[in-house]
Amino acid sequence: MKNQKISLVTFIGMVMALCATVRSIPTLAAPGWTMLFWILFAVIFFAGPVSLMAGEMSTMLQDEGGPQLWVKTGLGPKWGFVESWLLWVQIFPGMVMVASTLWPLLASTIFDSKKSLIMASNNWYTLACILVLYWFVVILNLKFDMAKFGGSIGVWLGVYIPMIILLVMGLLSVIKVGIQSDSMLGGPFSFSKLFPDFTDMAGVKANIKYLPAIAFIFTGIETTSVYIPRLKDASKNFTRGLIIGLMGLIILNIINAFFLADAIKPGTIQLTNITQVIIAYCGILGWPLWIARVFSALAFIGVLLQLSAWVTGPSQTIVQVAREGLLPSKFGFHKQNNIGVAKNVILTQTTAISIFALLYALPNVNSVFLTLVNTTTLLYCALYILIAISYIRLRYTEADAPRPYRIGKSGNGAAWVTTIFFLFGILGISIVTILTTPMVQSIAMVVVTIVLFVVPLIINKNKDDQWLIDVQNDLKANK
Repeated sequence: MKNQKISLVTFIGMVMALCATVRSIPTLAAPGWTMLFWILFAVIFFAGPVSLMAGEMSTMLQDEGGPQLWVKTGLGPKWGFVESWLLWVQIFPGMVMVASTLWPLLASTIFDSKKSLIMASNNWYTLACILVLYWFVVILNLKFDMAKFGGSIGVWLGVYIPMIILLVMGLLSVIKVGIQSDSMLGGPFSFSKLFPDFTDMAGVKANIKYLPAIAFIFTGIETTSVYIPRLKDASKNFTRGLIIGLMGLIILNIINAFFLADAIKPGTIQLTNITQVIIAYCGILGWPLWIARVFSALAFIGVLLQLSAWVTGPSQTIVQVAREGLLPSKFGFHKQNNIGVAKNVILTQTTAISIFALLYALPNVNSVFLTLVNTTTLLYCALYILIAISYIRLRYTEADAPRPYRIGKSGNGAAWVTTIFFLFGILGISIVTILTTPMVQSIAMVVVTIVLFVVPLIINKNKDDQWLIDVQNDLKANK
């Protein structure tokens, strides 16, 4: 069955469904006024460069594969395989982190405000909710084209409307009570509050630990390139849609994080529970608490839609390398159903995600949440380094290739500056991730990252030519 073309408006919705979720707002708000400094850092040295590079490489290389195709073209098939593998395995801890927000939203929909805040921090309920609902989302994706639904109708229900509710209630709350001195903001803005106090290193460490999680708000924005073959007028609309989605993401998150930080007292924030601030707004405004329940239900839909976008997106790169004979044919990763979903890939990743979810057997929900974010961040940093190297190399090996979108009108100076900014950002984020995490967790994260990076190199070293022959024969037989 041939997929219909995606319009620019729908594509922007898909970008927003993938990245612009209300679940990220508590993490951004946690550092207080310094959130502005950290998000500016993330945009200048992370989100901005990767969006620009993705725009250029995606419009230059419009075949299926996304980042895997960029790295393969720039560095060769082996590293293209490593890239696709990393892009795939990072969702193992990443999707557990995203899914961990489902239980607080569901609890806030079902229970009264006081009980929901208690239930939201229960690790066992969180674990059960992740396992049941993620498998439910997977089954839906095996049957229906959920990615397109998430970018059109569903994104309004799960992202735009909850964002509007947050904005309106947050604005009215600030108008009513002003900037509160006993909130996470600690009173009115002053320029000095924008920067961490480097004379207090303990305070800096407590503050900077949120940087990887803030950067994570933008991770994955480049994976929207897998939809280029389905996008109308991709050479123009991809970059346009990506930039619009990124700008909307930044504006919505900063404004809402500011309002949230003014409503929540220091030390009480629940990173996985966005409904906490709606309950606080209702208290400030004297509004009925049923509003929090409606909001929770809508945000719950939004998280489910984000999970749907991630279920099928990264898996497409694994399908591509499997069809190139880089994975054992007996895995069946090259097979797709009539809506383009690779059943064997999806079921394998869901099993791995379920194993990572068992971390929620540990009692501290906030700690587990940050550990999952940081592990995902390290994996992402590894695959981003390959993207950066590939990008700058393609400027020389494919200097004459058509580039409908190009960083800099001529020469490679702008490309080098963008790449250096990007490498500085991801290396800085990696160092912060490791140094601000407790030693045992830090070692575990590094070991997981190294193991998952080495596995595709081992597979590649033991590659068998028969894999490609078997895959090609199987694809021909099932045409």
